Amino acid sequence: MSERILVRSLGVSDAVIIGMGSMIGAGVFAAWGPAAAAAGNGLAIGLVIAAVVAFCNATSSAQLAAVHPASGGTYLYGRRQLGPVWGYLAGWGFVVGKTASCAAMALTVGAYLWPAHDRAVAVVAVVAITAVNIGGLTRTVAVTRLLLVVSLGALTAVVVAGWSSGSADLGRLMPIESDLLGVLESAGFLFFAFAGYARIATLGEEVRDPARTITRAIPLALAAVLVVYAVVGVTALAVVPVDQLADSAAPLRLVVEAGRLEGLAPVVRVGAGVAALGVLLNLIPGISRTAMAMARDRELPVWFAHVDHRRPLPLRAELTVAAVAIALVVVLDLRSAIGVSGVAVLTYYAVTNAAALSLTTQQRRWPRAFAIVGFVGCCTLAVALPAAVVLTGGAALLVGLVVRWLVRLRV
Repeated sequence: MSERILVRSLGVSDAVIIGMGSMIGAGVFAAWGPAAAAAGNGLAIGLVIAAVVAFCNATSSAQLAAVHPASGGTYLYGRRQLGPVWGYLAGWGFVVGKTASCAAMALTVGAYLWPAHDRAVAVVAVVAITAVNIGGLTRTVAVTRLLLVVSLGALTAVVVAGWSSGSADLGRLMPIESDLLGVLESAGFLFFAFAGYARIATLGEEVRDPARTITRAIPLALAAVLVVYAVVGVTALAVVPVDQLADSAAPLRLVVEAGRLEGLAPVVRVGAGVAALGVLLNLIPGISRTAMAMARDRELPVWFAHVDHRRPLPLRAELTVAAVAIALVVVLDLRSAIGVSGVAVLTYYAVTNAAALSLTTQQRRWPRAFAIVGFVGCCTLAVALPAAVVLTGGAALLVGLVVRWLVRLRV
């Protein structure tokens, strides 16, 4: 029986839509609070820095995907370009970072849908999405497009409602009252809102003329998302005092409530909740399958490599991810969950850029300088995050290396 291959049916516009749909999700509804706490109105600069780092990371991912057209992301690229330990560090960083993202997404659901019981709602969200995943529903391209429409609709409601407020004042954006460290910290938090941009780099088998399509789609998608985020961020800063944004787990809800169009509030609450649930629908199976792949390579306990007999799913890995996400929901607040995710995911992309730097001139499709900026940017933003989350994220990465050492002793 011949192996089935993917159809090259997607053009530049399709790839841009998929990339935007992978980025514009719950992160944009949640990241403004921690960013405002870090940099005040200087978060606007932090947003641009986060976008630049995301762009460089995406170009590195695209080059590596072209050279290594197989599943696994930087776990695979790191192993092949730099060595097994670096591949493992990237894979473990992905597992840790995205599991923390699951907690952040679940807490976002609670913050917007029922803030008085946000943690309870978050736990229910994780349980519900896990049950849905076990039942066989996956996040398809069609679902990604639908979620993009829902997210853009809710963000449009935020902007319209915000500028209906009589208190909206662009003067709040100036002068910028933040130091460099605060701006970099805000960029580390806002990087969370760009999560998913590397999805474009994985479309190599599905797009027409991959070299041209992916090369054009990455900057177009990131530029479009940056415009959307800039409009939302300027609106939030102009409408709501920055100290109130900093104290809120649902900052865009405050923007709507400050306006005169109260009827738009349910649109934003539901839109944020749907966007967060959509991200969870994608994250949990993605993490579990990465853990399964690492277990098959004897990088994690082989117990996680088990595939259920009744359902073709890595059920043990998926249930473990859900259980850890629920534990994080209980012990972390939204700001800490985003921060820990940032430390681990930025580590993942630092390895991505390091792997891209090892490519030959013939394999390179983007200037080497992009990978250098991406590597330096990832390291800088990771250490600029609050010390507590840097230590927590760093400890989690160190635990992963110890686990690998113990597993390898038994091989």
